[in-house]
Order: sequence, then C-alpha cells, then structure tokens
Amino acid sequence: ATGLSPLVANGTNNVGLSVGGAASAWAYRGELGPRMRVLALPMFFTVCGAVLGSSLVVRLPERVFTTIVPCLILVAVVLVAVQPMLNRWLARRKDHLVKAGRDLPAWTGLLGIYGGYFGAGQGIMYMGVLGLRYDADMQQANGAKNLLAASGNLISAVVFIAAGVWSWTFALAIGLGSIVGGYAGGRFARRIPAPALRFIVIGVGVYAAGYLFIAY
Repeated sequence: ATGLSPLVANGTNNVGLSVGGAASAWAYRGELGPRMRVLALPMFFTVCGAVLGSSLVVRLPERVFTTIVPCLILVAVVLVAVQPMLNRWLARRKDHLVKAGRDLPAWTGLLGIYGGYFGAGQGIMYMGVLGLRYDADMQQANGAKNLLAASGNLISAVVFIAAGVWSWTFALAIGLGSIVGGYAGGRFARRIPAPALRFIVIGVGVYAAGYLFIAY
C-alpha cells in the first residue's frame, strides 16, 4: 500500500514489531522468571534460527523472497483460521509439563528460522509447539511464546537494519502503533466479536496474497 518492496516491507515490519514484542515479554516476567533455566536453551536456538532466517532474506536474490512470500501469507492466514480450534484443543489438555521436552530447542530453532525469514503467524505456531512440548497452561505458554518470539525478532531486526532493508519512518510508526495497540488490545479490542476480527484478518491476508501473486 505504501510502495515499499516486499523485502523492505518485511524488514520494516520486523523492526517495528520487535519493540512491541519486547514489551509483551516484559509483561510476562512474573511467569517467565522461575522458568528461565528451562527456556534458556530454546531461546538460544530461536535466536540462532532467527539469524539464519533473516540472513537468507538479505543474502538470497529478492526474486526468491517475492516468489515465496504470497505462499507464506496464505500459511499465516490458515494459522489464523485454525487458531480457535488449536486453543480449544490445548485448553482440554490437563498434562501440564512444567519441564520442557528434549526436542523443544529443535522446534524453537525451526520456528526461529521461519520468524526470521517472514514472521507472520509465528505466534500461533509457537503456541501450538509450546502447548505440546512445554506447558499446556495457556498463560505459561503465552509468556514463553512472547519471550522466544521477541528474542528472535530483536536479533532479526539487527540483521535487517545492518543490511539496510528497512524504512525507519515506517518502522517508527509500526513500533508506536504496536505499543498503543498492545494497550488498546487489552482494554478495548475484546469488545470486537472474535469471529468478526478473525474474518477481517483473513480477508486482508487473502487479498494481500492474491495481489502479490499477480504483481510478482
């Protein structure tokens, strides 16, 4: 909509949202504090994956990214669509793990690569993996999700800034918007019917994917 190339738009989005992600992780410091030893290795793998993913974006020809990004948008749209079913399924699970599964670092490393390369829908992926391999309690899983996603986004932001594939003016706008949106979301967004909000997100995603398929 603003005329930025998909590559610069992706980097700008990552840089802008990294601010809001860090704030979200800080908000869950009470849940995260006692479990940092458990989450240290998954966070390390997430950061390593994010470095790899974001490096692929800036080092591969832009044509590769513009070709695959509509498909990634559609993946994110599907994740948004199935999120209620995932949440209901996780809520029915009673076997809270408390101790992370041994394969959790590998899963978070893969999600770090995805988050570094594109990022949209990664929060839903994290919730699914963490609900299965970390803790089925939604608040505990959400706190870990915020920490891991924020860690990956911050290191990816460094890569995108260093490579110059971002716009500081739009990143600033996104960063401020994410801070305001995080506050407003907690207080006002719940008044919007969830199906209506989800329908809007899915509609925008399908339109964006279709536009990029045609344009690139």
